[in-house]
Amino acid sequence: MKKSAEGFTRIAREVFAPIYPVIAEQVLTWSGIRDGLSLDLGSGPGLLSAALAEKSGLSVIALDTDPAMARIAHETAAGHGCADRITPITGDVHCMPVRDDTVSLIVSRGSIFFWKDRVRAFQEIERVLRPGGVALIGGSFGTPALRETIFTEMRRRNPDWDRDVARRSGWATPEVLLRELAASGVALYRIRKEEEGLWVEIRKDPTPVTRHAR
Repeated sequence: MKKSAEGFTRIAREVFAPIYPVIAEQVLTWSGIRDGLSLDLGSGPGLLSAALAEKSGLSVIALDTDPAMARIAHETAAGHGCADRITPITGDVHCMPVRDDTVSLIVSRGSIFFWKDRVRAFQEIERVLRPGGVALIGGSFGTPALRETIFTEMRRRNPDWDRDVARRSGWATPEVLLRELAASGVALYRIRKEEEGLWVEIRKDPTPVTRHAR
């Protein structure tokens, strides 16, 4: 059953909130990017967007398909004192309202498991990345201790939690993701396996392609 924006936000703030600063620091370190434009895909209430803005000089677009999330993400940004650097928008990863070659860092925590056409999404991600840009897309719980804390609480709230996690993970195994990345035609990619989850890493060649008129 689809959760309401309010219900999703409550879980994010009450249970998952501690992981976002950890994940933000991880992706900033892995990418080496701390300024420019960032895009948070499936941003939900904007907690990861806020953590990125707090820990870097990035301006962040918080993109979510649910229009209600734009309002909530704006409230989150204001509450963290970074409303001037976070822009919530409604949009779909399969056809993003973002110009080509403009985004330095793309992040997404958790939304990949719900994308209807990951091949198309990977193509869109590469399209909007600037030369030298990096995307880190996947799922993680930050640290083993945070994972255990979250699982304990979510099991209390949802008896089917473990089964739900296993089902979602089964839709996006490393083998499946590598096949989809190859099918997308994305040039530079790998699967980054971490202790608490896996990430698709897409990099755009830093050398701009020169297009000659015919």
